Amino acid sequence: MILVSIGANLPGPDGASALTTCRRAAVALDTLAGLRLKGLSRWYATDPMPPSGQPPYINGVALLTGAADPAGLLAALQAIEHAFGRVRGLPNAARTLDLDIVAMDGIVREAPDPILPHPRAHLRAFVLTPLLDVAPAWGHPLLGRPAAALLAELPLQGVRFCEEGI
Repeated sequence: MILVSIGANLPGPDGASALTTCRRAAVALDTLAGLRLKGLSRWYATDPMPPSGQPPYINGVALLTGAADPAGLLAALQAIEHAFGRVRGLPNAARTLDLDIVAMDGIVREAPDPILPHPRAHLRAFVLTPLLDVAPAWGHPLLGRPAAALLAELPLQGVRFCEEGI
């Protein structure tokens, strides 16, 4: 089981809304060699974290099955981001698309990139809330805690249901 977070808060290069971009990115995930999109969360509107005055984000989580090398998957996700107009700049800057590997088949690794599981996923309601839609039994492999318990311990972070996933 591979969990990939999907987020955006700027229009795509074609002017598409952040929600449309996220939907299209989910479809693109299903085209990755050796992987299949098996689940997609509902979409959530979320406040930027940390608070920054940026527009709200649209966030979701995709559940993929199949086999992939972590570094190869990261490169493929970055290629999708680039195709959707992602420009890497300052950390936590607004973006047209952000794809992050949250977890891959229970793999734990500190280096090289990607770090698995994602080093801040357990601190982000905008990841854990949609993750529970597609993998309600998922437990953090380092912390040994279920996602629902991790989410319950977080302060409110402005996560609101937006629209059903595809």
